[in-house]
Amino acid sequence: MTKHNSPNLTKFVDQLPIPPVLQPLYKDSNYTYYEVHMKEFKMSLHRDLNPTTVWGYEGNYPGPTIEVESGEQVYIKWMNDLPEKHLLPIDHTVHGAQKDVPDVRTVPHVHGAVVEPESDGYPEAWFTRNFSETGPYFVHEIYHYSNLMQACALWYHDHALGITRLNIYAGLAGMYLIRDCYERSLNLPSGHYEIPLIIQDKSLNDNGSLYYPKQTNPPVPGLETSIVPEFFGDLNLVNGKVWPYLQVEPRKYRFRLLNAANCRFYHLSLSSGQLMYQIGTDGGLMAHSIGLKHLILAPAERADIIIDFTNMEGQRIVFQNHAPAVFPNGDMPDPQTTGIVMEFRVELPLSHLDTSTTPAYIQPLPPIDITSANKQRNLVLGSTMDQFGRHMMLLDNKTWDDPISEKPLWGSTEVWSFLNITDKTHPIHLHLGFFQIVDRIPFDTERYARDGTIQFTGPSLPPEPEERGWKDTVRSHHGQITRIIKHFTTYSGRYVWHCHMVEHEDYEMMRPFFIVRDSAQFFKR
Repeated sequence: MTKHNSPNLTKFVDQLPIPPVLQPLYKDSNYTYYEVHMKEFKMSLHRDLNPTTVWGYEGNYPGPTIEVESGEQVYIKWMNDLPEKHLLPIDHTVHGAQKDVPDVRTVPHVHGAVVEPESDGYPEAWFTRNFSETGPYFVHEIYHYSNLMQACALWYHDHALGITRLNIYAGLAGMYLIRDCYERSLNLPSGHYEIPLIIQDKSLNDNGSLYYPKQTNPPVPGLETSIVPEFFGDLNLVNGKVWPYLQVEPRKYRFRLLNAANCRFYHLSLSSGQLMYQIGTDGGLMAHSIGLKHLILAPAERADIIIDFTNMEGQRIVFQNHAPAVFPNGDMPDPQTTGIVMEFRVELPLSHLDTSTTPAYIQPLPPIDITSANKQRNLVLGSTMDQFGRHMMLLDNKTWDDPISEKPLWGSTEVWSFLNITDKTHPIHLHLGFFQIVDRIPFDTERYARDGTIQFTGPSLPPEPEERGWKDTVRSHHGQITRIIKHFTTYSGRYVWHCHMVEHEDYEMMRPFFIVRDSAQFFKR
């Protein structure tokens, strides 16, 4: 676990920034076209700090929000305008980040999107400035997003092999919202009353620059090995500001929450003790709203919530965090620093009567019948030691370069069971759309490690209420078998699945999978 002391900063002195909505260069009834530049620039993360050098899309950190309509044919040319020297320390002992590839390379991934492989942001499809150098799986400069999905909150971030953790930490992340008519018919809080909250943790040096460790602890002699087991900052940022405040009216607000941290989980609550009403998960609206006093978000998870500030004029409410780092058995957050996320100030006058709703019933969401699955896979989340004595997390005891072993047949439905024999919770993300969580079953990890026998130690546990919707990231807990069910019915080709603690992802806890079109192709791959 990383240790660093950032400057002592005053809380709630900067207003929460709202990322701008990106405007397309061209739009007609057939398609929409954007160009998005990745740039290095300086910006203020806190009133009392010197400007910080960061990376961002279109000169924004976080990047501008991309808003599209369900079914809208969107084309984006992602353009790398970054300098040749990386902002953060690279570990050249990591796969994909050796000295024979450019230090600065990028490949954007719209997290949760249903796209053909060439537009998914495959980790080895990277490119450099002006596309002068490209990775072995690079296909074309312009990505196509068909957006054939219900209304939901996705996000986009960099996915370059071996340096994803550095590129995201430098600032390459933003929201991608899909809208549809049904969502609008629900009369949810909208416009100024719908706000993205992109939560991250960072550490800063006294001069305001980003801090990221150059060495593991203990260090590897003679090498700059920045692939630490996990990274945890000591400051929380929301939309690019340290501990900001948001002035609100005494009415309902819709917040699109995203945990964009490298490794930190957030266990969120309001200091007022009031309920948050969750209406959506990673993949869009839930069957019905649920009232929560606490909400857990692992890295990459999203939640669509409504907070009602009616009759709370004059109050100041702190968004708090109670999640240990490492989750779930690590150090508890400092209540004066990482235990605080931001503040809501109910100080604005009510501009007009609030007629928005928090619907009790939203839409049917029938579970996928597990008996419809064509195949079930057991996949172990484990670890080993590398040649330098560092922990290396693995998926099914395989590294990135091992032959592809997960090859779902197009048109099939599969159950993937994650057997977590590590001592921590891993947020597991599958590319190409959404799945449903079936259950979690406790099992004897020592027995499994000894002889491979799966011995259950308790009953099947249903998904938590806040997880009962479409998901693309699932929390796989220590000592449990976490089962998900997924249709493979959209595109075929090469995608990836991985832990979204990006320090783990960058160091071997990521694997390709290949959706095959027919059984003959299955045996060829």
